[in-house]
Order: sequence, then structure tokens, then C-alpha cells
Amino acid sequence: MDDGALSFAKAAPMAFPFTPAVEAQTAPVWDKVKSRITPFEWRAHAPLIAEINRLKRKKNAVILAHNYMTPEIFHGVGDYVGDSLGLAREAARCDAAVIVQAGVHFMAETSKVLAPQKRVLIPDPLAGCSLASSITAEDVRMIKARYPGVPVVTYVNTTAEVKAETDICCTSANAVQVVEAAAAQWGTDRCILIPDEFLARNVARQTGVKIIAWAGRCEVHERFNAADIRELRAAYPGAEILAHPECPAEVIEASDFTGSTAAMTEFVARRRPAQVVMITECSMASNVQADSPETEFIGPCNLCPHMKRITLQNIYEALVHDRYEVVVDPAIIDRAAAAVQRMIDLPPPAQPARYDLVKARHHVDVEML
Repeated sequence: MDDGALSFAKAAPMAFPFTPAVEAQTAPVWDKVKSRITPFEWRAHAPLIAEINRLKRKKNAVILAHNYMTPEIFHGVGDYVGDSLGLAREAARCDAAVIVQAGVHFMAETSKVLAPQKRVLIPDPLAGCSLASSITAEDVRMIKARYPGVPVVTYVNTTAEVKAETDICCTSANAVQVVEAAAAQWGTDRCILIPDEFLARNVARQTGVKIIAWAGRCEVHERFNAADIRELRAAYPGAEILAHPECPAEVIEASDFTGSTAAMTEFVARRRPAQVVMITECSMASNVQADSPETEFIGPCNLCPHMKRITLQNIYEALVHDRYEVVVDPAIIDRAAAAVQRMIDLPPPAQPARYDLVKARHHVDVEML
């Protein structure tokens, strides 16, 4: 079942009719998503899209939609779309009173950290993340005690409490840059990079800074392996294979390009390949294809069960009932915001990091905590 079909299957019966007015109002969205959503599904999605967009205007609300949202959410109701860092920046600078986070809980917390005066809602509070749950603030305090004076770089895929215990945050797009900047600022040749083990291992191959890593993994990306890539090569010899740096190193080595969600999107937009495989979450390919219809997108992909907890139906209910509000302790907000702000204050990289370029460093290892 593809991601569009899954979202439809989970949705409750729609209370709003598919009228000619709704059809006309949502026609631009349909043009983008019709290769990924059936006309039958669209008759259910379109009335909710129209009603959600009406409610946003009424309540001075915006929806921040992550790249892993299903197409009807991403293209239909997302006001700002992109990766977790891009959405957090939009949360801080938008003038809306209410933010609905179409993503997972740590993203909603990050929005609250950067926009504490705004009301942040998450449509399903159980939308978690295997990386965020892999490490606690207590774990970080233990790490700092074990490695005094070594900077702690924390992936944004973490809770606000974890961010509050760390020195600076990073994303997959700027992790190499952040690690090198932190090592220089702290006057050390080592950095702690947590919690994603595979991101840390892939960063280690791109820098001379020694990396200390934590054994956290993304349950979506860790399931890919080199055999998947070999099978794809045999079946689709002309396809370009793009992987996310949360994948194991063996996947990175076998792929043509490795980068963040932003880097993969830019790659497709710039190169316009005839066939492409995105080794990441399923909805990513669906959403990029809507803007690159001439490119054929080929599986495999893995669904994130947490991202798929967010639906048009519970986005609508969040707006109607003002639920579920994300609350973060003000003391945590101040400290977490400092770690995120240090990252934001760095000059942006000339381009999002590529993790497949430095082949000479393939055997650089990390120290595991």
C-alpha cells in the first residue's frame, strides 16, 4: 500500500461534501498530487483540505509540513514545507498566532523552543521518533561527565530536554560544518555527535575531527542495506540512487548520492534524472515527484509509522478543538534555544552536505559510547 492509500485508510469518514466549489478551489493541488492519489481518494481529501485552509485563515494559524508528510498534507495544507530545521526557522519568523506541526513531537517542541510566545499544536501527541527516544537528558549529562571539555553536537531529532543539555545542534544538511566549527571553537580534535550512530559514522568520513557516537538509529533508514541497492542496480541500471545519511555506511557506499532531504530535493530539481530511487521515507519521493513530474521515482522506500499518525482528519481536529498543545518548561526552552541558535548563527553552508564525496576516508571509525 502506498503512502497516499495508507493515509486514506486511516482517515475517519469525511463530514464535508465534494462540491463543485471545493473541486475548483483545490484543483491546483490535485494537479500536483494526481500521480500519487487516486480520484476516489481525492474526493475524500479535497473537502477537508478546503475546510482546513478556511480554518487557518480564521484562526491565524499556519501548518508546518515535514517532507515525510503524505502528499495531500504536504501540498494541500502545508504553508511551510521542508526539513525539520527549515520548519523550525519558519516557526520563529512567521507572524501566525497558532502553529500546527505536521510532523513528529520533537519538531513541535523545537518550534515551541524557537517561538515560545506562539501556541504550538501537534495533531497526534503519540507521533514520536526512534532517534528522539533513544537518548535522554540524563544520558547526555553522563556523556559530558565522561568527556569533560569535549563539545556535544546534537542532531535536531531529539527532545527539548536533550537539546538543553548540549552545546550546539545540527541537521544532516550541516552536521559536518557544525562538528568542525564546534571543534575549532572548543579547541579540540574531538566532538561528541549524538544520537544517530549512522549519521555520526558518515560524518566521520567527511572530516578530520574524531567523532564519539551514540548507538541511536532511525527505524526507517536502518532497515536499508547494500543488497537493496544491488537489486535496484540490476533491475534499473539507468536509475540514480539517492540515500539519506541516516542509512548504514554500506548503503552510502553503494549509492550515487547521499545527502539530507533538502540536498536530495535539490539534486532532483537540478539534474532532472530520468529515473531516481530515494533511499528514505516513502512520502519524500511522492512529494518531490509532484514538482518533478518528468522523473520516474522507483522504490524501495520505508514508511515512518510515527509520521503517518498525522492525517488531514486530525489536523482538522487540532484546529477545531485547539488540541494537542505542546508545552515545554521555560527553563528548558532557554537552554535548548541557545543550542539551536548557535547552529542557526553559523554561516549557512554553500550547499547541503554530501556524504558520498570523500571516498578516501571510508575506513575512518568512530568511538562508540
